[in-house]
Order: sequence, then C-alpha cells, then structure tokens
Amino acid sequence: MIQPMNDQFLLKYRQLLDAEDEAFDELEHACEEGDRSHFDEKMAVWQETLARKLTFLQQAGIDLPQPVSPR
Repeated sequence: MIQPMNDQFLLKYRQLLDAEDEAFDELEHACEEGDRSHFDEKMAVWQETLARKLTFLQQAGIDLPQPVSPR
C-alpha cells in the first residue's frame, strides 16, 4: 500500500535527499583530492544515505524497478 504524500512524507523525503546530496558532495571532494582512504570512507557514508532513502521509499509502498543487468 502506498503511503499518502502529505507534508510529513515530503519533509522526511526532503531531509533524506539533502543528506544524500551532502554525502555525494563530500564523496566528490574526496575523489578530487585523490585520498583513497578518505574516498572509501565517504563512499560508505554516501551508500548508507542512499540506502536510507531507498528504504524509506520502499516502506512507503513505492517500488522502484530493479535495473536490468547488461548482457
């Protein structure tokens, strides 16, 4: 069942989007700096924020199609 798109839903989703955006910016900076350990740390943080966003959507009843693997 899909959760209603109300103000609370949109606020929480916006927070998750902002967190993901911030984590990706940090990842991008780490890549530009060329520091592998810093990059790995920021990659883990970005993946965690992305997973939280996707979990939120799934729990709200929004199913995202799985990408098809290239052959």
